[in-house]
Parts: sequence; C-alpha cells; structure tokens
Amino acid sequence: QVQLQESGPGLVRPSQTRSRVCTVPRCPLSTRHYYWNHCRHPPGKGLEWTGAIRASGSSCYRLSLKLRTSISRDTSKNQFTLQLSSVTPEDTAVYYCARGGRLRASRWSEYDSRGQGTKVTVSS
Repeated sequence: QVQLQESGPGLVRPSQTRSRVCTVPRCPLSTRHYYWNHCRHPPGKGLEWTGAIRASGSSCYRLSLKLRTSISRDTSKNQFTLQLSSVTPEDTAVYYCARGGRLRASRWSEYDSRGQGTKVTVSS
C-alpha cells in the first residue's frame, strides 16, 4: 500500500474549473497492473468513480463526466491531476484519489490505497 497525497481547493465557484493533484510516493505511475483513479462521494450517495489514468498514460472517464473531465500525469513528479470544468453544485462531494487494479470500481474494497479525501463545495 501507498499513502496518496492530495491537494486542491475546497471551495469552487460554479462554472469554474477545479484541479486536483495527487502525489504518489514510492510507486511509479508507470507500474503495470495499477490504475490511478479519481473518485468522489457526493452527500447522500454512494462512491462514484470519476476517471483514471493507466500505467501506459492513457486515461478514461465516467461517461456522464467525460466532456468535463481530464486526467493527466507528470511522471517526473509522480503526480496525476484531475481537472473538472464547468462545475455545478451537483459536483459537491468528498474527492479522493486511489490506486486499484481495475477501472470503474465503486467500492473501497476494490482499492488498495487512497488519499485522505478533500471535501469540495461548489457554491457562489
């Protein structure tokens, strides 16, 4: 297991773009068999997988967020970054980054490492 370290703002205005950086110690992002995921837990709802970047560097996204989401990585810093554009109050959630062995996992048992989570509120 690794302890992912997250950073990003906790309050975002509607229509803005929100960026979230995850730093991964001791495990290169190019390590095979791992997916580096961004997830969120909206209030009153279950865990939502939002997207991931593969060891190869290619990314994939939750279908409903695909047009607003971008995930990239910086292998020199071992960081991967989520950008979510045109945010609305419905994007309010606790956001996490996590490591897992498959895509689209919606249960914490399917991830072996994650960050501490950051509450993000979208409000004017």
